[in-house]
Amino acid sequence: MRSTKASAAIARLNARDTDYRYSLGINAAGLFYLLRAAPGAKPEKVSDDLPLDEFVQFVNQTGPQKKVKVSKFDVAFEKQLASRGRGE
Repeated sequence: MRSTKASAAIARLNARDTDYRYSLGINAAGLFYLLRAAPGAKPEKVSDDLPLDEFVQFVNQTGPQKKVKVSKFDVAFEKQLASRGRGE
Protein backbone atom coordinates (compact mmCIF):
# COMPACT_ATOMS: atom_id res chain seq x y z
CA MET A 1 0.00 0.00 0.00
CA ARG A 2 2.82 2.44 0.80
CA SER A 3 4.40 2.12 -2.61
CA THR A 4 1.12 2.82 -4.44
CA LYS A 5 1.37 6.54 -3.68
CA ALA A 6 5.02 6.54 -4.73
CA SER A 7 4.42 4.59 -7.94
CA ALA A 8 1.57 6.93 -8.89
CA ALA A 9 3.96 9.88 -8.51
CA ILE A 10 6.47 8.07 -10.77
CA ALA A 11 3.75 7.44 -13.38
CA ARG A 12 2.87 11.17 -13.41
CA LEU A 13 6.57 12.07 -13.75
CA ASN A 14 7.03 9.66 -16.67
CA ALA A 15 4.03 11.27 -18.39
CA ARG A 16 5.50 14.77 -17.90
CA ASP A 17 9.10 13.97 -18.88
CA THR A 18 9.43 11.71 -21.90
CA ASP A 19 13.21 12.22 -22.26
CA TYR A 20 13.95 9.77 -19.43
CA ARG A 21 12.37 6.70 -17.85
CA TYR A 22 11.97 7.06 -14.10
CA SER A 23 11.52 4.29 -11.58
CA LEU A 24 11.66 3.94 -7.84
CA GLY A 25 13.73 1.82 -5.54
CA ILE A 26 13.06 0.82 -1.97
CA ASN A 27 15.86 -0.02 0.45
CA ALA A 28 15.75 -2.45 3.38
CA ALA A 29 14.76 0.35 5.79
CA GLY A 30 11.65 1.10 3.71
CA LEU A 31 12.99 4.38 2.30
CA PHE A 32 12.44 5.30 -1.34
CA TYR A 33 14.88 6.62 -3.95
CA LEU A 34 14.42 7.83 -7.51
CA LEU A 35 16.16 6.24 -10.49
CA ARG A 36 16.47 7.90 -13.92
CA ALA A 37 17.57 6.27 -17.17
CA ALA A 38 18.13 7.80 -20.57
CA PRO A 39 17.11 5.59 -23.52
CA GLY A 40 19.64 2.75 -23.81
CA ALA A 41 21.52 3.75 -20.64
CA LYS A 42 21.76 2.23 -17.18
CA PRO A 43 19.57 3.76 -14.44
CA GLU A 44 21.26 6.27 -12.16
CA LYS A 45 20.18 7.19 -8.64
CA VAL A 46 19.07 10.84 -8.56
CA SER A 47 17.80 11.22 -5.00
CA ASP A 48 18.75 10.37 -1.47
CA ASP A 49 16.84 7.73 0.49
CA LEU A 50 13.63 9.47 1.53
CA PRO A 51 10.50 8.63 3.54
CA LEU A 52 7.32 8.24 1.48
CA ASP A 53 5.88 11.76 1.78
CA GLU A 54 9.23 13.46 1.13
CA PHE A 55 9.83 11.13 -1.83
CA VAL A 56 6.46 11.97 -3.39
CA GLN A 57 7.11 15.69 -2.88
CA PHE A 58 10.57 15.34 -4.49
CA VAL A 59 9.16 13.44 -7.47
CA ASN A 60 6.38 15.99 -7.96
CA GLN A 61 9.00 18.77 -8.15
CA THR A 62 11.26 16.86 -10.56
CA GLY A 63 11.08 17.31 -14.33
CA PRO A 64 8.95 19.69 -16.33
CA GLN A 65 5.87 20.94 -14.57
CA LYS A 66 2.38 20.79 -15.99
CA LYS A 67 0.90 24.21 -16.70
CA VAL A 68 -2.32 24.95 -14.86
CA LYS A 69 -5.11 25.96 -17.20
CA VAL A 70 -6.91 29.15 -16.22
CA SER A 71 -10.27 29.95 -17.76
CA LYS A 72 -11.61 33.42 -18.45
CA PHE A 73 -14.09 32.84 -15.62
CA ASP A 74 -11.25 32.19 -13.18
CA VAL A 75 -9.55 35.42 -14.26
CA ALA A 76 -12.77 37.41 -13.87
CA PHE A 77 -13.41 35.89 -10.44
CA GLU A 78 -9.88 36.73 -9.24
CA LYS A 79 -10.32 40.27 -10.52
CA GLN A 80 -13.64 40.57 -8.66
CA LEU A 81 -12.07 39.28 -5.44
CA ALA A 82 -9.18 41.71 -5.74
CA SER A 83 -11.52 44.69 -6.23
CA ARG A 84 -13.59 43.69 -3.18
CA GLY A 85 -10.46 43.38 -1.08
CA ARG A 86 -9.56 47.00 -1.86
CA GLY A 87 -13.04 48.18 -0.86
CA GLU A 88 -14.21 49.18 -4.32
